[in-house]
Amino acid sequence: MKIKNILSRSVLDSRGNPTIEVDVQLADDSIGRAIVPSGASTGKFEAVELRDNDFNFYFGKSVHNAVKNVNTLISQELIGMDSSNQSDIDNAMIALDGTNNKSFLGANAILGVSLANAKAFALSEKLPLYMSLGISDNSTLPIPMINILNGGCHADNNVDIQEFMVFPIGASSFSNALQMGTETFHHLKSILKKKNLSTTVGDEGGFAPNLKSNEEAIELILEAINQSPFNLGKDLFLALDVAASELFNNGKYHLESNNVHFNSEEMVEFLKSLVRQYPIISIEDGLDENDWKGWTLLTDEIGDKCQIVGDDLTVTNITRLKKAIDNKSMNSILIKLNQIGTITETIATIELAKSNNFSTIISHRSGETEDVTIADFSVAMGSGQIKTGSTCRTDRVAKYNQLLRIEESLGANAKFPGIEVLGNK
Repeated sequence: MKIKNILSRSVLDSRGNPTIEVDVQLADDSIGRAIVPSGASTGKFEAVELRDNDFNFYFGKSVHNAVKNVNTLISQELIGMDSSNQSDIDNAMIALDGTNNKSFLGANAILGVSLANAKAFALSEKLPLYMSLGISDNSTLPIPMINILNGGCHADNNVDIQEFMVFPIGASSFSNALQMGTETFHHLKSILKKKNLSTTVGDEGGFAPNLKSNEEAIELILEAINQSPFNLGKDLFLALDVAASELFNNGKYHLESNNVHFNSEEMVEFLKSLVRQYPIISIEDGLDENDWKGWTLLTDEIGDKCQIVGDDLTVTNITRLKKAIDNKSMNSILIKLNQIGTITETIATIELAKSNNFSTIISHRSGETEDVTIADFSVAMGSGQIKTGSTCRTDRVAKYNQLLRIEESLGANAKFPGIEVLGNK
């Protein structure tokens, strides 16, 4: 089925910043629509999100040039191409861009077209997206890492660690996992109210109170779990996204809420102490994106007890993933489509990770939209894990609701993984 038309426009993301939306229309008039998310704590090695930097429009964050690139250069290149060959579509855009980081056309422009084409083809084939994209077993629902307390760049508070998540790895199904996380979220809200702490939420829907330390955030979550009917360490575990690159300056990790400044070895010891003290089974970005020695030390020290997840370190980039594999720097990779810019490159990274026994976690961004592609993508890839924020804010809940629909459509064929899905198992 050939591409008939491509049209892009500027819309708003969940932070009220412009982002790019793309429609791809096929010869049978099937139209796929995609909206591209945007990160806040972005890795230095991510593909380039093209912004206009004209401070007369949205404080420099407008995307007029990216939209123009879709409507002119990319459109002229792709119209008439076969939509069914996703790799040909993506590779044509990569070649047209001609840079190693998509800085000419913009990764946001390229990804918008890549996603919209995949959606258009699925519609044309009368298949749900998770089945159309599926490369093997596409009946496994992911375990959600549910963000219920925010810090770092995702909240205006004094908590250093960016995400504190409940991880319902002992659930019997996706819907059961979602119930566990949601009820814990509401228990936490009641506890914060009783303690006269703020119940406003951060970018990803987790609560964002000012606290005395990072450990206090964990203690509050444990209190919420203990008030629920679920068992800590059996039904529910904890996962952290430290976003350590945001804490790293002049060779030290600055944890201001704890009033400490750590070198690499001390940061590893701090994370080890948290794993010893609490039921934490996944740590993302525990060290800076350039601290390769520290990553290898962390994985060597606790990689058998805890999933060590690379995000800023690897940015869904196959070259950086190969280095992480060679250095034994982690055992799990976070997958964000907009870090690399095409579906084809993202799938290649996932396949390399899986072939080296790394787990893969499909992830949202802090600047999200109503687009639910990552829900389908997580099932299509059989990743077994997803990060898409709290059970609060429609931009996050939309993905959970889509997974509920997929679970319903799969019926008795729906699978739900357990602890074996972790990268350290």
